[in-house]
Amino acid sequence: MKIDILTLFPEICRAPLSESMMKRAQENETVDLRVHNLRDWTTDKHHIVDDAPFGGGQGMVMKPEPIFAAVEGLQSKIENRKRKIILMSPAGRRLDQKLAAELSNESHLIIICGHYEGVDHRVIEHLVDLEVSIGDYVLTNGAIAAVVLVDAVVRLLPGALGHEQSAADDSFSIGSLEAPQYTRPAQFRGWKVPDVLLSGNHAAIAKWRKEQALKRTRQNRPDLLD
Repeated sequence: MKIDILTLFPEICRAPLSESMMKRAQENETVDLRVHNLRDWTTDKHHIVDDAPFGGGQGMVMKPEPIFAAVEGLQSKIENRKRKIILMSPAGRRLDQKLAAELSNESHLIIICGHYEGVDHRVIEHLVDLEVSIGDYVLTNGAIAAVVLVDAVVRLLPGALGHEQSAADDSFSIGSLEAPQYTRPAQFRGWKVPDVLLSGNHAAIAKWRKEQALKRTRQNRPDLLD
């Protein structure tokens, strides 16, 4: 998969996406990830990317010209490749595991990071395929949200995780939260690991994990069971 991120703050994206599993996914060529500064597609000497909104109002709005130029420039470099153009926006479809799985099947994602009071609506009407939100709250800029989206998608790609079953067993992938996990020591401050996990009975362990996953989901996220 190829992913291009367009942002005014490249380092916000580069730092977290250069660590741990995301770093390994790039090193083993599971994903070709590139972060671009949107100002590189401006044509004025001050690299202006925003302007006041028509009709008045607070804040500034991102101009359409550099966004269109950037996306069209990235598209022209890759012939015969399908791509999905995404805008990180609080008005978009909420990111969940189902959406992450859908996007992991794409061959090329171009992710636009909003900022200020948003982007000129002509970008949404005539360029963007999908608006995505990571939750019902507002962030300083879309670069932070883009990192969350990329992490959620890339970890689902074959070869991204150390064990192929890891992503399949994740919370939300199985329709509920994961069961509780324990490790050594078997007893800590008088609190013991459940005996079934020490029994070696794999069928009993699987049954216990399923029961505990449902119990935990009812307590913490009953909406997932609706």
